[in-house]
Amino acid sequence: MAKNDFYETLGVTRDVDGSDLKKAYRKLAMRYHPDRNPGDADAEQNFKNVNEAYEVLKDDDKRAAYDRFGHAAFEQGGAGGFGNGGGFASGFADIFDEMFGDFGGGSGRRGGGSRAGKGSDLRYNMEIGLEDAFTGKQAEIKVPTSIGCDSCNGSGAASGSGPTACSTCQGHGRVRSQSGFFTVERTCPSCQGAGNVIKEPCANCGGAGRVQKEKTLSVNIPPGVENGTRIRLSGEGEAGLRGAPAGDLYIFLHLQPHRLFQRDGADIYCRVPIPMTRAALGGTVEVPTVDGTLARVTIPSGTPTGHQFRLKGKGMSVLRSKARGDMFVQTNVETPQNLTKRQKDLLKQFDGEGGDEKHSPESHGFFSKVREIWEDLKD
Repeated sequence: MAKNDFYETLGVTRDVDGSDLKKAYRKLAMRYHPDRNPGDADAEQNFKNVNEAYEVLKDDDKRAAYDRFGHAAFEQGGAGGFGNGGGFASGFADIFDEMFGDFGGGSGRRGGGSRAGKGSDLRYNMEIGLEDAFTGKQAEIKVPTSIGCDSCNGSGAASGSGPTACSTCQGHGRVRSQSGFFTVERTCPSCQGAGNVIKEPCANCGGAGRVQKEKTLSVNIPPGVENGTRIRLSGEGEAGLRGAPAGDLYIFLHLQPHRLFQRDGADIYCRVPIPMTRAALGGTVEVPTVDGTLARVTIPSGTPTGHQFRLKGKGMSVLRSKARGDMFVQTNVETPQNLTKRQKDLLKQFDGEGGDEKHSPESHGFFSKVREIWEDLKD
């Protein structure tokens, strides 16, 4: 089967320079890399084609031969052929470090594998009240984690000794093996990527360079945080192995339900019961606010259930801002209960004076429509 043109494989023109050629190659290699397309035979073949094309075109001599003779320049042992796979394997291994350095756990960093054994990130779930979310607070938390060993200063080696370079990977933390066109790189099995080994481990930490301990931390919770807000404490996660960098601690905030208020972003909602007489005659009520003060709300006569009053600037704090949301007070007109005989007589007298259309327009309108429907059904 005829091979595709190398320039078409990489999606470039024939006059492409080395920099743009490399960019095109890296983009396609990342797209078709087997680690990103497990079990995809087409992606695997495309990955091979892209690497074969780049191996030729990145070399000036091979590219000149390809431009003149096409694929025939590399057949039957032609100049720059892939008969033994050595040129391609070594070229791809070099660019593998650059492209996939952190892909799948980090590439072989020379000089001892500085990231090998990096401490894990930790998660801590914290519950706070709505008032704390409004004002902000300084909180102390206790986190079970691992910290650097004091006995060996995190090195993992006993006093008077020290780590020695791993003989398997020569201190790189990674080992390579070649399979056909590909050079596969993996974590060194002898030192687990550390690049060195401990022959005389510290008695306190067993050579790990860290010990388990509960750590007390101070956390600043700013005003205006919402449910699910994440706070990151850099370097406060699990300590790394043998002096490697520590991970981070992520604190996830969960707001406890409030007895009076419901929150929607920066706004606060509160349902307030209103006596029937006050709703009918008008008056004032005092309602609590999230900042701990009382706000006076004027109730006009004839206020129905569900009516909302807006108190501007009485809502929640806004994160990283001096602004505040609004508070919405929703009325709930109460039906009188446990009436005395006189109170019942007064209500009967009020009801007997009629005036439904004037005093209860919504109720009057509803039953008027019901009567109209029944009249229509009779016709």
